[in-house]
Parts: sequence; C-alpha cells; structure tokens
Amino acid sequence: MAERMLQFVTHPQVLPEKRDAAERRQDFGEIYRGFARSRAEEQASRCSQCGIPFCSVHCPLGNNIPDWLKLTAEDRLEEAYEMSSATNTFPEICGRICPQDRLCEGNCVINKGFESVTIGAVERFITENAFEQGWVKPALPDRELGRSVGIVGSGPAGLACAERLRAQGYEVHVYERQDRVGGLMTYGIPSFKLEKHVMARRHALLEEQGIVFHLSTPVGSGAGETSLEDLRARHDAVFLATGVYRSRDVKVPGAGLEGVVDAIDFLTASNRRGYDEDPGEDAALHAKGRRVVVIGGGDTAMDCVRTSIRQGAERVTCVYRRDRANMPGSRQEVYNAEEEGAQFEWLGSPEAFLGDGSVSGVRVLKMRLGSPDASGRRSIEGTGQHDVIKGDLVIKALGFDPEDLPEQFAAPDLAVTRWGTLTVPPGGFETSLPGVFAGGDIVRGASLVVWAIKDGRDAADAIHHHLTETVTGSLEAAE
Repeated sequence: MAERMLQFVTHPQVLPEKRDAAERRQDFGEIYRGFARSRAEEQASRCSQCGIPFCSVHCPLGNNIPDWLKLTAEDRLEEAYEMSSATNTFPEICGRICPQDRLCEGNCVINKGFESVTIGAVERFITENAFEQGWVKPALPDRELGRSVGIVGSGPAGLACAERLRAQGYEVHVYERQDRVGGLMTYGIPSFKLEKHVMARRHALLEEQGIVFHLSTPVGSGAGETSLEDLRARHDAVFLATGVYRSRDVKVPGAGLEGVVDAIDFLTASNRRGYDEDPGEDAALHAKGRRVVVIGGGDTAMDCVRTSIRQGAERVTCVYRRDRANMPGSRQEVYNAEEEGAQFEWLGSPEAFLGDGSVSGVRVLKMRLGSPDASGRRSIEGTGQHDVIKGDLVIKALGFDPEDLPEQFAAPDLAVTRWGTLTVPPGGFETSLPGVFAGGDIVRGASLVVWAIKDGRDAADAIHHHLTETVTGSLEAAE
C-alpha cells in the first residue's frame, strides 16, 4: 500500500465549512458543518506521524491522535473509532468544543509553515460516522460486582466516572439537581457550539448501559433534598462532581441595578428556551432589541456575546481589561463573534454601572499593559481615562467559584482549600470524608470539559481500587 501519511506537503489545511455569518445569526444551529468522508481521510493523511506526538502530549486525555489519524487516512474507520473512544468517553463532544488551538492542534509539529492537522474536525467525523454505522454501543459489564456508587452531578466528570464504573460492573446512580443530564454541557454551552441532540444521544446510551439517573434531585441539607449522609449510607462510595456554579461578582457601584445579570442565569435561560421551556423572567434574561454589554474575556463571555446576537440584540459590546493577545478565551471564538457583528472594547475595566433603578450604561476605566508577572502574563494598570458604554443589559461573565459544599451538605468535616474547592491528596481523589471522592471543577476550579472527563475516568479507577482493597481487607480480616 502506498504511503498515505505525511501528505501535508501536497494537501493544504482545509477547515470544516462554516455557515455564513448572516445566516447563523438567525438561529442556534452549529456553525460548522462536519467533514465528508473523503475530506476527513484527506485531512487525516496530513499527519506527519512524528516520533514525539506533541498533540497527544498536550491532550489532557493523552489521546492516541496519530494512530487514529492514520487509521482514518487508511479508511479503517471502525478501528479509528475504537482507538479514539478507548481514551475519551465523549469524543463527539470534545471534537466540537475542545479549544484545539490551545491544545492538540496548537502543538502540532507541522503547525509552523504548513498549518496544523484539523484534529478536532476529524475526531468529530470519526465519532459521528460511528454513530451512523451503529458501531457505538454501551459498555456493558461482563459481570455484576454487587456494589454501588453514588455520583453527585451529571456534568462531564460525573458522567465519565459513571460510564467507567458501570463498565466494570458497579451499580451506578447519578443524582442531578437539574431536569436534564449534562451540567454546563446542557445548560451552559449554547447549541451553536454543541447541539442538544448530541448530549441527549449520549444520555440514552448511558441509560442503556444501566446507569440510573435521578433527575431533579438536589443533594444538600435543605427541605426535600437528599443528604450526603443518606448517599453514604446507601452506596459503597460517593463521587462528588458538582462543578462550580457561583458566579464571580463585579464589586463596583451599581452592581445591583436591574438589568445587570450573571452569565450562568442568562445562558441557562437561553438554553431552556432551546428545549421549548419557559425559563421565567423572560424579559430580564433576553437580549432582543437591547444594547448588551458583556464583561469578561473567556469562553463564557463569548457564549454570552454570540447568544445575545442570535436573540436579536441591537448592539453587543464585550469589555475586557486586557488586549486581544492576552484574552483567555479561544481566539477562534473571538473571530466568530466579530464575524457575527460583536464589538470589542479592549483594555477596559468596569468602574461603575450607571442608571437609576435600571442599568443604562457602564463607565469603563481605560487600562494599559504593564510588565509580565511571574507566569509571563502582562499586568495591567489604570490610565486615569474613562469611557461610557451605553447598555440596558449587562452580563457579568467573569468566571465561576465553587459553592460552599460543607455548608450545603451539612458536612463540616469536608475539607476545602482556601479557594473553596474540595481538598484531595496530590494525584488522588478521596476527600477528607472516607469513601467520598471528588473530581472535575469542584477540585481543580473552573476548567475545560476535557480535563473534567480525565478526572472522572481517573476517579473511577481510584474508586475501583478503593473498593477492591476494602473487599480484600474484609476477607483477610474474616480469615
């Protein structure tokens, strides 16, 4: 067989077809069309099969990227899917929403001079083709172990842990306070990045595997809530994958004005409308006909900006205290937002929200970049100059902090860090409560979906080891 790889010298990088900006402003459909088979195989063949695969090194999951690119180029697509899914519980999701420009593709050896392999688009094609061909099956256990694990939260960490434990033979129960699974993948990420049917399809597969979901079941110490102690008594182990949902605030005058809202509330309301639900307080959390100002520079801020455009905002301005080069969010997301009509106010920090009862604008202090700090990131300082941006809907998208879980769970012995995240040993997942494990954002802080998947998979292995050691220890004690 003729060599099909190293074709980057003959085949240029081709990105997935992107819908026209004027068209995509009108709906919440995904903006990228998937690769056709021939295009996926062609783009996969551009891989240089380098000796040290930096794409894999910089993937949190350590995906065997060169291997499944080679299998794709050789039209061995079922094997490519098996290779891809061996290390990634949700490749169809990562192929869509991972910031490949900062991870695998950004570290592709051929990136300089020839442009990187379009790894994310090929990953999406491999999995979507596998679903179409009927190759995606639930990972059913060979035998039942007769032990159960309770998982709190159905975001990427919780679901990845549940899938892996169930495949090993555990009875797995997932407790979710919302009425649908997915966490922020369902109610935080807009459909133009991850359409709802993708998460629903995976949910159905997990149910077919035998995982039991308890939806609309909050865990806490309040009336009508399931307590953590109940879960510990009911299950042999518990995994906390609650995520982080408390919005960081902007402590400036006018923060309590009507029309100043948190990003999570705005995005959740929008996503509920995508399910044809009434989110309540519709006028307060809808951008139609309004002048929107989004505060922040991460991916959540971009989600708010682009959602506002689709809701029919009169104007959308994103205010960020640093410049474009120092923005933490995906550069591609910023470019997509600009294509769709968003405006950016770089080097601006909100100093006050203006208005009488309702917000009418944001007074912005102009900033300038200073010297790099210890991490290499440029510091910022005020210039003394101000600007006023008119707006009657201000969305605060400054990131998320953990909720106070010891108080919420009535578990004062549940140790937390000074940031409020749960304390686990280095490289481990067990909390200060015996038999209670934790992972994902509630341990590492707000992070990427791919890191949460890794934590969930690794935590499942830690729980399995813990329970296996417990059984072995009990048998030895009995002897």
